[in-house]
Amino acid sequence: MPSYRYLTQHALTRAMLATDLPLSQVEFGPELNGSGSLTAVVEPRLAHLAREQLDPGTTLVFAERDDSLLWGGIVWRADPEGQQLRIEASGFGSYPHRRHDLHGNLAGRGPYVHADPCKVIRDVWAYCQEQPDGDLRVVLDSTTSKATVGTPAEPYAIDWWEAPTLGSIIEDMTAAESGPEWTEAVTWADDGTPAARIRIGWPRLGTRRTDLAFTSGINIASAVPVEYDADNYAQVVIGLGAGEGRNRRRAVDAVRDGRLRLEHVLEIPGEKGNDRLAVRARTERTARQVIGEVTEVILRDHPAARIGSFQIGDEVRLRLHDQWNEFDGWARIVGWQIKPPSGEQQEQVVVQLQRADRFTYGG
Repeated sequence: MPSYRYLTQHALTRAMLATDLPLSQVEFGPELNGSGSLTAVVEPRLAHLAREQLDPGTTLVFAERDDSLLWGGIVWRADPEGQQLRIEASGFGSYPHRRHDLHGNLAGRGPYVHADPCKVIRDVWAYCQEQPDGDLRVVLDSTTSKATVGTPAEPYAIDWWEAPTLGSIIEDMTAAESGPEWTEAVTWADDGTPAARIRIGWPRLGTRRTDLAFTSGINIASAVPVEYDADNYAQVVIGLGAGEGRNRRRAVDAVRDGRLRLEHVLEIPGEKGNDRLAVRARTERTARQVIGEVTEVILRDHPAARIGSFQIGDEVRLRLHDQWNEFDGWARIVGWQIKPPSGEQQEQVVVQLQRADRFTYGG
């Protein structure tokens, strides 16, 4: 049976607060272009310990499985629920959403013209961590891409008087045409302390894994039924951006696919760039032009796909065959949450999936 351990660290001093925090009902994991989460419970008899070692907004928490760090992030809530104290944490990528550009253009790094979105993401984190008491020591990949943001006619500018969240700038970069993807990773540093990293992938994160498979009767414990939902289907997307009346920015992305025409309106009131609005409309149309998919499976640890052997962004062959499901195709891993063993409950991993053909990649 695998061994789990939970650690906490002060975000600024880096002092280790707990090296084996007793948590129960734990679930944790990362996601694609997001920070992931951890939830857990501390029993009442340990409440005094929790107050010292789980100070929301300043405490980092890490999850280790068999000596390997699998997840890390920031504790944001520690709320009593009846006789328990419930802990909620999010990955390091949640921090820029609590920070704002107070200087404009990331303190002179912008405005951006034909800029690589990967560089802008690194600039966001550099600005974020150079401010007083803002350094989480998060390291970012040096990935570069052929995507660009901003034009001479419409530079990508960040106005200080609007005080945008830094997280929203990162979202703009991943929404750019053929833009990069990101997720998080944590490892043990040479000095024996946890180290956080933002993995940036272009043209994509992950790869198609022919060595792994998720299969009914082998390593799938259960799965949600195949969804055939036309409520969310559309091959015509109307993107509406900034402005009012006749002056409102608009982009329409449409294709004909032999199906009844269905339309969807995508409202992004703050979007001022015509090119970015068009890209978002196209991305939304691609995602909505899929019908029949499996969004979640629960896996057992098995040689067909060991826990820890797959990464965010990987595509895995998915084969479901039962009274409700009949599906055989490639699915992309966009998130997962581990449920460590507890009592008679075995270790499980809940994997969020999207059909691989929802995605298009630059290159």
